[in-house]
Amino acid sequence: MIQAPDPAPEPLTPEQLRWRCDPESLGFASTATLEPIPGVVGQDEAVDALRFGLEFHASGQNIYVRGLEGTGRLTMVRRLLEEIRPQAPAAPDHLYVHSFSHPDRPWLISVERGQGALFADKLGELRAFIVRELGPLLAGEAVVARRKQLEQQSLVEIQGLTQPLEAELKAAGLALVMRESGSVTQPLIMPLHEGKPVTPERFAELIEAGTVSPQQLEALEQGSAAARERVDEVFHEIAKINRRVRGELAGLIEAEAGRLLTQASAELRQRFPQPRVGEYLDALIADVLHHGLRKLDEIEERARLYEVNLLSCHGADEPSPVIVETAPSMRALLGTIDAHTQASGEVRADHTSIRAGSLLRADGGVLVLEAAELLGHPGAWSAVVRTLRTGKVELLMPELPVLLPTPSLKPEPVPVDVKVVLLGDARLYYLLDEADADFPHLFKVLADFEETIPRTTEAVRLYAGVFARIASEEKLPAFSAAAIAALAEHGARIAASQGKLTARIGRVADIAREAAFLARQAGQGEALVSAADVVTAVARTKRRAGGPARRYRELVADGRIRIATEGKAVGQINGLAVIQAGPLTYGFPTRITATLGTGMGGAVNIERESQLSGAIHTKSFYILVGLLRELLRSEHPLTFSASLAFEQSYGGIDGDSASAAEIICLLSALTNAPLRQDLAMTGAIDQLGNVLPVGAINEKIEGFFDTCMARGSCSSHGVLIPKANVGDLMLRHDVVEACARGEFRVWPVERIEQAIGLFFDREAGHRDHESGFYPEGTLRHQAVMCALLLWQRALAKPDDFEVVEATDDLEVHPN
Repeated sequence: MIQAPDPAPEPLTPEQLRWRCDPESLGFASTATLEPIPGVVGQDEAVDALRFGLEFHASGQNIYVRGLEGTGRLTMVRRLLEEIRPQAPAAPDHLYVHSFSHPDRPWLISVERGQGALFADKLGELRAFIVRELGPLLAGEAVVARRKQLEQQSLVEIQGLTQPLEAELKAAGLALVMRESGSVTQPLIMPLHEGKPVTPERFAELIEAGTVSPQQLEALEQGSAAARERVDEVFHEIAKINRRVRGELAGLIEAEAGRLLTQASAELRQRFPQPRVGEYLDALIADVLHHGLRKLDEIEERARLYEVNLLSCHGADEPSPVIVETAPSMRALLGTIDAHTQASGEVRADHTSIRAGSLLRADGGVLVLEAAELLGHPGAWSAVVRTLRTGKVELLMPELPVLLPTPSLKPEPVPVDVKVVLLGDARLYYLLDEADADFPHLFKVLADFEETIPRTTEAVRLYAGVFARIASEEKLPAFSAAAIAALAEHGARIAASQGKLTARIGRVADIAREAAFLARQAGQGEALVSAADVVTAVARTKRRAGGPARRYRELVADGRIRIATEGKAVGQINGLAVIQAGPLTYGFPTRITATLGTGMGGAVNIERESQLSGAIHTKSFYILVGLLRELLRSEHPLTFSASLAFEQSYGGIDGDSASAAEIICLLSALTNAPLRQDLAMTGAIDQLGNVLPVGAINEKIEGFFDTCMARGSCSSHGVLIPKANVGDLMLRHDVVEACARGEFRVWPVERIEQAIGLFFDREAGHRDHESGFYPEGTLRHQAVMCALLLWQRALAKPDDFEVVEATDDLEVHPN
């Protein structure tokens, strides 16, 4: 029994080629009467997830906002943050101070929220007291009086030792003379002559003159030797007294300074009773007593160590911070240590050089980051993950040239409680999920922003509310209902999905702004944006980015790229491809050719052999080979060599949207039956002959239409598309109008047999289940006969052929 032939597909009507939004159905004349919508359109699920993530405070409840740019991700995050202001535990204020025990490890002091500035002020007052008031107070009357008392007491003790000594020396004809040599005072024993001490030189003159007898000289020398020992003993005791007095004087100053410093720091201790504060004040006072008192006139230089670095400070009633970091480098996130190069070339850094980053500034609040920007900065992603995992920010010294003497500074880590909102697309989400084991544990909340929303009247009204807001905020003219309808149609075109509008309002908003510019430029008085303004703006946008498409059409017109749009040809068919120009996509026809002859090579994908075929295109070629077996159903091996190529295409080829055209081209080469060149086709296939949907359907149809128009005009021309793509159609107005006039056609096909009927102008044919043959006159019957003839030739002259692989399947050569 022979199956009835497949009915020929009917061309689509103009109404099927483009969805039209009726302005009358919107219920308003212009956006001037509408209430602006502050948020984004049609993202209820994402908003609910985002709201949950912001309001729920627990470990790992950071948020990944997934969606393409222009879907309103950042707008919605900002709006919800303003509305919710997540209530995390109040973050303390953080300060860094000098560590007197480990100068390279500044101490962190954390005080109650809103008290950081007060602590810094009070510590500044203590420092000012040390620099300006401590010295004068230590030189006050009470201290001076006590100092004089100690000095007087020591003087009495010293006199008690020196007076008996002087009497003893005098009795021996000697005198004790104090001689100053620089800052050192030396006791000297000199002989007396006529009751007065004389120098050794003068005494020698007296001896020479005979004034001093030898007996007197001998007596003086003996007495001087004995006196020396006595003088040494006395002055040893005097030195002990002086040391004791100096210690008592230092103790007096230190005790008084300690009392004054304790008194000056009492209020600070009272206001900030934290143990760390008390520990730091004790260390500061100890440093003043042990180092600062030695050179009170240089205390100001030492007091640099007593400065405080207020790292983070909040108002007591200040809401939780929301930080949007647009340049998330590692330094911007963690903070840095500003090393200063001195005139001597020395690089200096201390606790006052530390600067907070956005992770710390967002402590107790939310930090918003773009995933692509974050991953583009070396070390930035690791810094965020480490901070979220440990709950601490570790500040790092900047990398300096190796030749410079680099200071070593490692401040104590700062504890933080921050929620990170990461904005990114699906590709980055899956990349992070696969590459980083911490990611799923740290970003447990996923807010998925859809690329499209249902195409309903209510959705169009939401569009209108958004554009009313944009017009109000940016001082643009109001949009008429017809303009909103035209913008909605453009949104449907971008969505390219049945019954959908794009949720990437940003792209539509750019068209709206240009349309408003055109309306204001051409309008008199109060302008109103019209549908014509929107249509013109869309055309201008595409024209500005249309250089590649224009150059392609010029090459076709000049004959440098060969594309046939008239007549018939064997083994040649018009496929359809696309190119990207920024956010816009352009379609163009591409000539696919097939050649076939006797042999055992199977079917060869030239694009794959030349390493220009991508993985998807290669897979579709395998499917094509399987479909060829399904279409022929021959009982003998297929003994021919065939090759397929995208002519004059020198870039990479990927995707499966040309596989339906390829199988038809291969059948033409096998049967030597010509194909219509006024047609083009796009569509994927499976091994059973079903034609499957593809992307960029509108651009592909328009690309062939533009090529035909560039050749002169359209008459019988048209494009075959998968029937499943019909709901995605939003063709340009000129294409729809040409179809309405019968100058161009779009045929929807479900099966490859329908496409065969249109391209070959003959029925494909169905196999008789009883006889196993195809009806004579059908293309499949002719294809089976041609394959049989090639096999018989191979049997007759087997030595003429090189057998590549002994199989009854077609072989596809890999790279």
